[in-house]
Amino acid sequence: MAAAMQVWINESMHPVEEAAISAFDHGVTVGDGVFETMVSYAGEPFAFTRHHRRLERSAQVMGLPAPGAGPMREASRAVLAANGLLGVRARVRITVTGGPAPLGSVRGDEGTTIIVAAAPVAGPADTAAVQVVPFTRNETGALAGAKTTSYGENVVALAYATDLGADEAIFANTKGELCEGTGTNVFLVLAGALLTPPLEGGCLPGVTRALVLELCAREGIAVSEEAVAVGRLAEAEEAFLTSTTREVQPIREVDGNPLAAAPGALTGTLRAAFRALADGNVDP
Repeated sequence: MAAAMQVWINESMHPVEEAAISAFDHGVTVGDGVFETMVSYAGEPFAFTRHHRRLERSAQVMGLPAPGAGPMREASRAVLAANGLLGVRARVRITVTGGPAPLGSVRGDEGTTIIVAAAPVAGPADTAAVQVVPFTRNETGALAGAKTTSYGENVVALAYATDLGADEAIFANTKGELCEGTGTNVFLVLAGALLTPPLEGGCLPGVTRALVLELCAREGIAVSEEAVAVGRLAEAEEAFLTSTTREVQPIREVDGNPLAAAPGALTGTLRAAFRALADGNVDP
């Protein structure tokens, strides 16, 4: 009989069947929390320092205290080891919630709830189909740029996209500019120029996005952070998604219409450069 999966909650490990948080936890009742997802390729969460820094920024936006990097790194390693995931590709998630609180938006005074969990995760598909959805990101909203547990909007958008046969949903912002996917950033090539939406347009500051921008500089590829109308994505000569689990994933079609190349030349170069980085540097 397989051993029960283990999760780490507030400094101790628990079998998943016995793990519990309060029914009054603010993360459950009002989505008051932040999180980070990392991939472990061989027992160590990739780009941990960058992910923890973003966790700190998201927590600051939410007004939550962020747990220290050292304890979270050790908890992540412990969860991977406890679940026999040291030699496989695995997803590691750190979640921090507002903790137990009265029903409603006011926080309680019992402190945060911190959860670290891990599970095997398959590698990314070779390409992705995307669907622009009729919902927008609010680039001036209180949570713009923060990675919070308030993911209901993403759930609805992704369901809309998958019902139309796509693998990812793409949002415009309130200005009609290309913004991001439900869990991805977007890069596209127009008239030979590589572009990606700027952070002020409302997209999440993706860890993989930042690494790809740095790889562009290393590879001598010019790239601009530039606002473009969301409709321009369908006109791209090539395009790709970036995220922790998708890495650099070519887009093969937009709204059911194929792009000219998937992967295109720039996408292929950056995908190979990212794989080499992930294979050679666990904490870039």
